[in-house]
Amino acid sequence: MLSDEHLEQIRQEIERSSLSISMVKEDLLDHFCCAVESKMEEGHTFESAYHSAWKKICPNGLNEIQEETIYLLNEPKIVAMKRVMYSIGLVASVCISIGWLFTLLNWPGGNKLFSYGFLGFALIFLPMFALNRYKASVGKVMTERLKIILGLFSAIITGLSVLFKLMHWPGAAMLLIAGISLFSIGFLPFLFFGMYKKAVE
Repeated sequence: MLSDEHLEQIRQEIERSSLSISMVKEDLLDHFCCAVESKMEEGHTFESAYHSAWKKICPNGLNEIQEETIYLLNEPKIVAMKRVMYSIGLVASVCISIGWLFTLLNWPGGNKLFSYGFLGFALIFLPMFALNRYKASVGKVMTERLKIILGLFSAIITGLSVLFKLMHWPGAAMLLIAGISLFSIGFLPFLFFGMYKKAVE
């Protein structure tokens, strides 16, 4: 059996983590205690048993367990949202391609179909996709979240500038300059800085 001192040591280690769900903390405490006791019965010291239990239960850190728990609790909503998101992306992409075809062949409705498809892709699909990526990055470093936000806005602005240019609407040049500037000065430094950090780790 674990002593009160050992039990408190495990509890404090869990409390020092970034876990925020009390149910997860309690379950982990029970799980750790059982794993440590099992190893100590085999003749291991507490320190050896504790390290062995840590590697077995959460080799990638405690926060990963919480993320998996949240995902499982919200899986039906997440799956439904992804289904809607990719359906919108598919419909918008089909409208863009068919609208472009109609425009090239001078068939009626091509401009409207292309415009609505492009707007749906830029203003509905891209924000939903970025939100999904942003939620997945919660708990990670701030630079990862900033990269997603800057990438989203640069994509939307640049995409709208292309639409404005093709439709001969005013303001296309300003939108293009703003979008490319945000992409070059905002998104790309975060992207390559993240790639560099992964390469040297």
